[in-house]
Amino acid sequence: MPSQPLGPADYSKTPRYAGPPTFGLLPRIDEVEAQRPGEKIDVKVIGIPFDAGVSYRPGARFGPAHIRQSSKLLRPYNQATNVHPFTWQQVADCGDLGVNPFDIEEAIATVEANADEMRADGARLLTLGGDHTLALPNLRSLHKTHGKIAVLHFDAHLDTWDTYFGAPYTHGTPFRRASEEGLLDLESCMHIGIRGPLYGKKDLEDDSVLGFQIIRSDEYQFSSVEDVVARMRSRLGDAPVYLSVDIDVLDPAAAPGTGTPEAGGMTSRELLNSIRGLQGLNVVGAEIVEVAPAYDHAEITGLAAAHVGYEVLSLWAAENNGVTEPTGPSGEALGVRR
Repeated sequence: MPSQPLGPADYSKTPRYAGPPTFGLLPRIDEVEAQRPGEKIDVKVIGIPFDAGVSYRPGARFGPAHIRQSSKLLRPYNQATNVHPFTWQQVADCGDLGVNPFDIEEAIATVEANADEMRADGARLLTLGGDHTLALPNLRSLHKTHGKIAVLHFDAHLDTWDTYFGAPYTHGTPFRRASEEGLLDLESCMHIGIRGPLYGKKDLEDDSVLGFQIIRSDEYQFSSVEDVVARMRSRLGDAPVYLSVDIDVLDPAAAPGTGTPEAGGMTSRELLNSIRGLQGLNVVGAEIVEVAPAYDHAEITGLAAAHVGYEVLSLWAAENNGVTEPTGPSGEALGVRR
């Protein structure tokens, strides 16, 4: 019989603010391997402190540490979905991956190779960025295992532009490169939360050809979270899904600590409930990117990012426990059935 998964530090013995610098005070991978030798690690949390692909404010290289710091208040029971994300699966924090900050193509290759290695035992990866350039190597890795991927992309921006200053690899280009490389399921990809000015109408026309449908940020106001979730689930179907969350999908009031803020974004409540609505779908990997703590205060952005990670872990814990539909108060409110 497998042993009980190692969970977070004991809050009754260690104050949260003095706990280990890991996501949710969870154990490090070396601790799990030492205490549960030979047993599977279901989810690996990896930080990638890289922001050489940004086009405006820098600083997302410090995002992984900030998200971990902001995650210390996470608790082991998700009341919204009736899920135990830390005990229904083994989660381990794998620390940060060091990549070349001066050579983007070398950094991309390093991230892809690391993702291949970390997933070789069947573990899922939750990536803490870092800027959105990281999506491309993660998709390249997942494509080797799952074939064409449905990207569910929460962001204020399309990130399907061609180049910046002639550079093909930046935080604004990963999904164009991924589509061009044949990594994406062109019938299943979606952007959620898009808003703000564009360079021209052609941006939207190109984006459609690359395989994306768009749900704009203001559709949450004109419609409902329930409607957005139903549309997401219909589009994604049974495809393997890569969940990519750029924290600037949130309004700057909810996430000031990011590199390219745009007014008119969604609330953290809308974002978290949208992710909860994915329960039962085939989410094969996830990332949270563009947290730039130099522009944050009171950990507002870091807290939002930490809770996004918590909901992702809850999705996977539910699947690990045989749950195939949204559950708990949140699931009942969304009214979603497959």
